[in-house]
Amino acid sequence: MKRLLLLIGLSGFSLGLHAGPQINVGTVYDYLDGDKSTYLKRVFNSGDSTAFVKVNILEIVYEADGTSREIEVGNQADMASRDGLMASPARLIVPANGMQGTRLLLMGARDTERYFRVRFIPVVPEKEDEFAVSAEERDEYKNNLSAGVNVMTGFGTVFFVRPKNSRFDSVIEDAPTTYRVRNNGNTVVVVDEFRNCALKDENACEPTTKHHIRAGNSFEFDKKPGREYRFNLVEGDSKKTLRVAGNSSRDDLR
Repeated sequence: MKRLLLLIGLSGFSLGLHAGPQINVGTVYDYLDGDKSTYLKRVFNSGDSTAFVKVNILEIVYEADGTSREIEVGNQADMASRDGLMASPARLIVPANGMQGTRLLLMGARDTERYFRVRFIPVVPEKEDEFAVSAEERDEYKNNLSAGVNVMTGFGTVFFVRPKNSRFDSVIEDAPTTYRVRNNGNTVVVVDEFRNCALKDENACEPTTKHHIRAGNSFEFDKKPGREYRFNLVEGDSKKTLRVAGNSSRDDLR
């Protein structure tokens, strides 16, 4: 069975210990539908000082054997030659208890699905960072932060760019001891809120998980007696709720 898309999402970057900016980027996974060209991503700051945030983008490329590598997306001056995901703006000044947004735009081919890691990294502004602040404002900000011990944590998200002509085709293979969802379409489907629980005790569940199934790949699990498996199968805007009993070969849609 081909490998699944690994859960590569939330990641932190520590730059120092407490008060100051506290950013939040909302969902860890975002999806650009085939009929859309831009996506608005909001960055929230619940801290007590302004957050200066740099947006960094890497493309995730999967090899034939399922392994992946990350390539930094360049900032070509010529718009016509750009190929990859762009953030506009790529520098955000988010006020305390405020919000700012950046638009994510895919430049280049969309004949197949593409994947990107988008990092939102709070920084202390320097001249070379190209934030629209004066030298005096930068110095004042540094002095305010240095008055206490600060932690500035950034977040990494995964951005899925669906192909222009997206097609969903999920096939369920329900065997006596295994259950498999195969993605025969050309864009990712999601096994969301997957729960493995004891049939006689709904509180006896393993941790809830989320799985992305890339085109041509499968997700499967062993059906064990006395267990029940519940999850949502999400294909774009469509969602089906499934329940599978460990000692049964049929799923129950509700």
